[in-house]
Amino acid sequence: MWILPLVGILGSIVGFCFLTLAIASGLYYLSELVEEHTVISKRLLSRLIYGIIVLDLLLCFVDRFPFWLTLFGIVSHVVYLGNMRRFPYVTLTDPLFITSCVLVLINHLVWYRHFSARQKNAYNNMSSYYDTPDDMPTFTEIASYFGICVWLVPFALFVSLSASDNILPYENPAAAAGGDGSQKKAQGMAKALVDGVRNAIGQVGIAAGWKKRDDGF
Repeated sequence: MWILPLVGILGSIVGFCFLTLAIASGLYYLSELVEEHTVISKRLLSRLIYGIIVLDLLLCFVDRFPFWLTLFGIVSHVVYLGNMRRFPYVTLTDPLFITSCVLVLINHLVWYRHFSARQKNAYNNMSSYYDTPDDMPTFTEIASYFGICVWLVPFALFVSLSASDNILPYENPAAAAGGDGSQKKAQGMAKALVDGVRNAIGQVGIAAGWKKRDDGF
């Protein structure tokens, strides 16, 4: 077969493009919601962090998750909570923000190594190839743990927080009557990223002659 594999590759590329557009649209929409409801967003994020800390403790005491890795995860979420001080603004050179980024990667790495080693030991202890490993988390359980306890809060902070360079001036009609109509509006990092990619694609289109400069993208 020659044509069908090409169709499969083309379908994979199209599916990836649609998935990327869907994720970008979702990030943009979530950033818009956070910009309009910063107080509610801060409250929800704070409660989410506390909830995940409680969940980590339950996993440690009930399901016998490793104590030191659980403690490291809790400390990481306490550091994430520190970014809520000036929500939704954040300075990219702030040591606390940089520490949070490093902790996200380390937290993912240590838990990945833990589950990989646990799976390897479980299969090594099987007496037969057809046996089922005892007390081994399924792929769904492991993926859910990573999604909720490792990546959910960092992803939410990425969508919600606004870098200092992304604070845009805008006109406030209510303040304009008092003589000061210029205020600042936060732009989320996720929204700034999507805008940057969109503008870059637009510039490539202009350079290639696919669109006129005065056209919108």
